[in-house]
Amino acid sequence: MTKYAIIIPDGAADDPLDIFDGKTPLQAADTPNIDAITIQGKQGIVYTIPEGMTAGSDIAQMSLLGYDPLQFYSGRAPLEAVAMDIDLKPDDWVFRCNLVTIADNLMADHSAGHISTKEGAELITEFEKALDDKRMKFYPGVGYRHLCVINSQNFDKIQTQPPHDIIGQKASKNLPNGKNSEMLCEMIAKSQQFFENHEINRVRRDLGENPVSSIWLWGEGKKALLESFQKRFGIKGAAITAVDLVRGLARLIGFDLIEVEGATGYIDTNYIGKAQAAVEALETHDLVFVHIEAPDEAGHSGNAKAKKKAIEQIDKHIVGPVHEALKKYDSYRILVMPDHPTPVETRAHSDEPVPFAMQGTGINGILHKPFSEANAEKSGFRVEKGSEMMEYFLKV
Repeated sequence: MTKYAIIIPDGAADDPLDIFDGKTPLQAADTPNIDAITIQGKQGIVYTIPEGMTAGSDIAQMSLLGYDPLQFYSGRAPLEAVAMDIDLKPDDWVFRCNLVTIADNLMADHSAGHISTKEGAELITEFEKALDDKRMKFYPGVGYRHLCVINSQNFDKIQTQPPHDIIGQKASKNLPNGKNSEMLCEMIAKSQQFFENHEINRVRRDLGENPVSSIWLWGEGKKALLESFQKRFGIKGAAITAVDLVRGLARLIGFDLIEVEGATGYIDTNYIGKAQAAVEALETHDLVFVHIEAPDEAGHSGNAKAKKKAIEQIDKHIVGPVHEALKKYDSYRILVMPDHPTPVETRAHSDEPVPFAMQGTGINGILHKPFSEANAEKSGFRVEKGSEMMEYFLKV
C-alpha cells in the first residue's frame, strides 16, 4: 500500500520583494528538502481558486483536498462550526467573528495583536451577555477567531468582507451589506461601544498591544456536508493542524484529527511536534495531511523576514523528517504546496496559481531545479482545476 504525505505551508507563495533583492520568500529561504523533492521529482502550478470565487483558505483547502468548491462550498464559518462541534439547525446561519483593531476608521489588525485565547474568550463571552439577544449565540474559539450563530434570519443575499483582506482600508466602506445587513452592522457598532473601555483593552494599551476595538462578521453560511475522503478515494487519512477551518474540513471528510501540543497556528508553532505526529500517523494511515499556518500569518502581518523564517522551519523540521520517514515504505509519494499566495506587500490572499513540489513512486521528473514560483511556472506543468490535483497526486 502506498503511503502519502501532503504538507501545506499556508500562504507561502508570494511576489518578488526588494528586501530579498527581487526574490520571493520561497526563493530567498534555505529549503534543501523541498528543493530535493523538485530536483528528484517534479514541480508545477495549480489553480486552487475557481474563477469568480473569493481567494480564501476555505476554498483553496477544499480544492486541494479534491472537492470542487463550485459544487460543495457553503461558507467558511460552517466548516469551523464542524471543528467546534456546533450542531447547526437547518435555519441557522453561522458567521466567523473576528476580534479586530480598527483605528481612525481603518482596519488596522485582523487579529487584534493576536490576542490570547483566554482574553478573546472573556471578551466574546461578556459581549454576548451584554448584547442579550436570544437570536444569537457566540462560540469562543482560538485567539481572535470566534463564531456567531444566528437563527430565524435569512442571509442569502448578504455580502461580507474578510478583515485580513481589507487591511488599511476604511472599515465603514466594508461593513456587511444586503438583506438583513442592518442587524449585523448594529452588532458591530454595539461591540465597539462595549470594548472601548473594557479592562482587557486598558491593559493591552498600557502594554503597547493592539486593543480589541470591534467584532467583525464574515464567512457566513449554513450547515456543511461533504462525502468522506475514504469513500471518494479509497484512502484513510489523518490531519494535523492548529486552525479550526482545516479541522472542520478534515472532520467533514472523515480524516482523523491529531492534536499536537504547542501547535499555535503562528510563527512560534511546534514544527518538530507536527513532524513527529505525522511520522507516527503514517504507520496507521494511508495519508497524512500536515497544515502549517505560519507563512500565511506572516504574510497578513506584512513581515517578509518572518515568512522566510517560517518557510525554512517547515522545510527543516517538517518536510525533511516526513520525507525521510516515507522512504522506509516500498511505495510513497509526497506533495508540498501552498493553498494560495498571501503576498507580503498586499497582506491579503491572492487568487493567483500556486507552485507545487511532488516526488515519489511513479512520478517522473520535470525541470530539475530548486522549488520556486518562477521555476514551477517554467516547468510548463499546470493543473487548471485545483480539485483535480488530489486525483493526480494519488493515482498518476
